[in-house]
Amino acid sequence: MNANLQQFADTALVAMPYLTVMPLILPAAAAGLILISGRHLRTQRTIALFTLFALAVISATMIIAVDIHGIQTVQMGGWDAPIGITLVSDRLSTIMLFVSSIVLFAVMWYGISQGVRDGDEDDPVAVFLPIYMLLCMGVNLSFLAGDLFNLYVGFEVFLVASYVLLTMGASPGRVRAGIGYVMVSIASSMVFIFALAMIYSAVGTVNMAQVGIRMEEIPQGTRAAIFATLLVAFGIKAAIFPLDAWLPDSYPTAASLVTAVFAGLLTKVGVYAIIRMRSTVFTDGSLDTLLMWVALLTMIVGVMGALAQNDIKRLLSFTLVSHIGYMIFGIALGSVAGLSGAIFYAVHHILVQTSLFLVVGLVERQAGSAQLRRLGSLMYTAPLIAILYIIPALNLGGIPPFSGFLGKIMLIQAGAEDGSWLAWVLIIGAVVTSLLTLYAMILVWSKAFLRDRNDAPEGDVAMARPSTLADRYATTTVAERQDPGRIPVGMIMSTALLVTTSLSMTVLAGPISDITDRAAQSTQDQAIYRDAVLDGDLDNPTRRPEEFAKPSSGAGGYDSLEQRKTLGEEQAPQTTGVTTEQVPVPVNGEGGDQ
Repeated sequence: MNANLQQFADTALVAMPYLTVMPLILPAAAAGLILISGRHLRTQRTIALFTLFALAVISATMIIAVDIHGIQTVQMGGWDAPIGITLVSDRLSTIMLFVSSIVLFAVMWYGISQGVRDGDEDDPVAVFLPIYMLLCMGVNLSFLAGDLFNLYVGFEVFLVASYVLLTMGASPGRVRAGIGYVMVSIASSMVFIFALAMIYSAVGTVNMAQVGIRMEEIPQGTRAAIFATLLVAFGIKAAIFPLDAWLPDSYPTAASLVTAVFAGLLTKVGVYAIIRMRSTVFTDGSLDTLLMWVALLTMIVGVMGALAQNDIKRLLSFTLVSHIGYMIFGIALGSVAGLSGAIFYAVHHILVQTSLFLVVGLVERQAGSAQLRRLGSLMYTAPLIAILYIIPALNLGGIPPFSGFLGKIMLIQAGAEDGSWLAWVLIIGAVVTSLLTLYAMILVWSKAFLRDRNDAPEGDVAMARPSTLADRYATTTVAERQDPGRIPVGMIMSTALLVTTSLSMTVLAGPISDITDRAAQSTQDQAIYRDAVLDGDLDNPTRRPEEFAKPSSGAGGYDSLEQRKTLGEEQAPQTTGVTTEQVPVPVNGEGGDQ
């Protein structure tokens, strides 16, 4: 089995120059094909689903290749780093690519099934599908970008797409929420641009590997100021306290499938950016104490807000904010164990949070509302929806042996290893947040699923299935609903896919935690990342002689430049306009983490 996996990884390594660019090319090409397909809805849907399924397969292949052979890079347009555009595939970025492709596929399946149910004349599929593909491309570019400017470009691509998706349907509530979301996002982008200007003026480059090397020569106060500015930009996107107030007001107004993909992915892109900056560029840990306080307040304030909500979407939006705090906790510890726990928890949270928002969409279909004052009896009228809710709900609450419990244990253990009094305060905060989250999830279960609907304060009121956009927010009694309880099979199956995938994290927790450990180790080892991106080129006139990888004992295909020169390297074939720089593979095939 190991030999077969090694052979597959060797084959994938040769194809890595092509695989690395596919997460950008495929969604962009799919968006164009969907637009020129006109009114052929079946063709459009086939293109969208096939593209996202192909991305999932490609991302899984990339994980195997980089896990065995180390970091792979692609230099675009024939310009070498740090001048050219560099795409970097390492364990962290490929893990995030794979999980995001699964979520994007499931939500697309859910949306297409919902369109079939509602009638295509009222569903803006012609807008939704290509914009969704652009959202996918922006997210993928953010994960693969090897320089800060293209990270900014990736952010802007998916943010522009998110503006359209958030206001799709053009109801007054969505437009108001969309305006607020746009204003906050523009502010975040302006702060990011300001931070880029500060970085370029300080070190003369925006390539992450080179910025990390040159930033070591900058005074500590200047480094801290630049990092703090970036944290504001990324903190808004990740919705960390006190930059989270926009999220509970924006996400609940959108369609359930849009809210699901936003909650699952977009905030995690901000978390990913913080991980990358802390591990690659600002490695001195000068703001770790600040991040720990931010993590604690994010957890506590978020979950307290959740307990005060009557709308399930809004409640889940506050729990989304709260659990971002767990990831920031892991990052702030500054250790391999803490970062591994943060990555594991991010993967878990993407799957579970998206599942819960899709379940809320099913509840709205079945009962006509997501307001707890109007819900009841769903355990008896829709038992399948009840099962699809309770599994991710208990998972989010941290009930053993689910992945939510395992992720929290990883973070608690990392905090205990740190041993500082602040780490112990964070551990207590994490446990309290987990208990309060479980209480909020059980509260929804008792009111929406177990309680008799006749006992609900507004149990005789529900939302009618709209026949026009003007009727989308009209209220009516349950007896007046059209086709109550009829839900397309595709909506059920796509939600079940995500719930099952989240459960697989429990079954496969050992192998998954192993790869997150290796991802954290290689991400923390700056020498490997820097040499993979910059290639240790002594003759490059754009580099200073001291800007080369320092000897390292970490994972990633080789241990130092001397070992590289001694063992030699394999070079993948070049393609027109694209040059590749791979972490070398020793000729005896024994390099990297096995």
